[in-house]
Amino acid sequence: MQQEYDAFTKKYFRTDRFPHIWCPGCGLGTAIQAFVKAVEKSGSDLDRTVVVSGIGCTGRAAGYLNFDSFHVLHGRAIPFAVGLKLANPRLNVVVLSGDGDLFAIGGNHFIHAARRNNDLLVICVNNFNYGMTGGQLAPTSPLDSSTTTSPYGNIEPSFNLPWLAASSGATFVARWTILHVRQLINTTVEALGKRGFRFIEVLSPCPVNFGRRNNLPEGIDELKMYQKHCEVANFSDPRLADIKWEEKIIVGKFVDQEKQAYEEKIALLSQKVRGAKRD
Repeated sequence: MQQEYDAFTKKYFRTDRFPHIWCPGCGLGTAIQAFVKAVEKSGSDLDRTVVVSGIGCTGRAAGYLNFDSFHVLHGRAIPFAVGLKLANPRLNVVVLSGDGDLFAIGGNHFIHAARRNNDLLVICVNNFNYGMTGGQLAPTSPLDSSTTTSPYGNIEPSFNLPWLAASSGATFVARWTILHVRQLINTTVEALGKRGFRFIEVLSPCPVNFGRRNNLPEGIDELKMYQKHCEVANFSDPRLADIKWEEKIIVGKFVDQEKQAYEEKIALLSQKVRGAKRD
């Protein structure tokens, strides 16, 4: 058993960079382990699988994964990934980053990549704050929650990420938490096998910053909260997936549809242009 674990770890992680920098109770270890188990289960070709991460706690994943991986500028993971896929359509490109990186400075890139239906899998680990830089308010911080920049409670409505993805045109939209490991792995396997713009939100604890300011001082406390408040409701209306603190949280798969990917349209357009030039 230990030999199998060691072989798995060596295959998927850059062990020379261990130990990692993440805080005790952080859910990123579980989220990333679920991702690599999904890659293993899906039989993905590692020579064609590329991971792109932006800046932040989740952004550090690129440095630990034993894939071709890129750690890029803050908020620019998606446009970088779009360029990779257009340059080499045979690649399986995965964006693995955090809520601040993808939906604050990178928010414009997200909605337009979904609108175009770029052939990317985007996995957002959402810990409700800017965990790496001090626990500041993020676009995903729930209403009334406390952060270092909203010590008396957040008065701004937060993004409903499944609804944002679905309304922007994503072909596949799901949300799980790091409590729902088996479902997260299976959903990621499914998403890896599809084409178009696919989005998975992973709710994850940040006990050192967000948690301790919201009566969740240990990672296990947030897992208990998920156990109490999460409701699996596949194919429910993503407009109902708002996260309100200490209220029901809908998890599951919201969208699963087939649409022609942007890269396929580019290939067809290229053929059309070449034909017109010959004529």
